[in-house]
Amino acid sequence: MRNNDMNRGRPDDRRRGRRDDARDFGWDLGPGFGGGHPGRRRGRRRGGRGGDVRAAALLLLAEHPAHGYQLIQEIGERSEGSWTPSPGSIYPVLQQLEDEGLIGFERVDGRNTATLTTEGEAYVEEHREELGTPWDDASRGADGPIAREMGQSLKSFIMASRQVMHAGTPAQQAKANAIIDNARKSMYGILADDES
Repeated sequence: MRNNDMNRGRPDDRRRGRRDDARDFGWDLGPGFGGGHPGRRRGRRRGGRGGDVRAAALLLLAEHPAHGYQLIQEIGERSEGSWTPSPGSIYPVLQQLEDEGLIGFERVDGRNTATLTTEGEAYVEEHREELGTPWDDASRGADGPIAREMGQSLKSFIMASRQVMHAGTPAQQAKANAIIDNARKSMYGILADDES
C-alpha cells in the first residue's frame, strides 16, 4: 500500500502559504515587524512591544478603582493608541497583584472591580519613580506612530520585492537586489550620521 503522507515531518512546507512576507525571506525584522519569533509568546511586555502592564495597572488603580476592560481602554487612550494590552495580559497581572495583596476585588455594577489595598497604596507611593509612565514609554517605543508607519512602508517594499522576484527577468532581479543592498547600507548610514 502506498503512503500518501509525503509531507510528514515537514510542517513548514504545508504552512508556507500562511507565513507573512518577512518570514518568507528568512529575515528577523525585530519587534513591531512581521510575525515575531517562533515559540515566543505574543503580548506586549517591557522591552518589547508595548509597556509594563503591571506598572500601568498599579498607577491607574492608584487614581481610581477599575475593572480590566477599563484599564485596557485607559492605557490605550494614554498611549495615544500605540499600546492596547490584551485581556490575556491584563487579567493575569491583576490576579498576580491580588495574590501579592496589592489589590482587592469587589463587585460593582456586575463587574469585578479592582481597588488598591492599603499595602498596594504604600507600594505605589514607595515605587512611583520606578513605575514611571509606561504608556508614554510605549508610545515612544517600537509600536509608536513612526514605527507603525515604517512597518507599513517596509511591508509594501517587501511586496514589491516579491513581485520582482516572481515576475521579473534575471536582469530586473539583479537590479532589485542592488536596490535592496543600497537601502540596507543607507539605513545603517542614518545611524552613523552625526548630523541627526
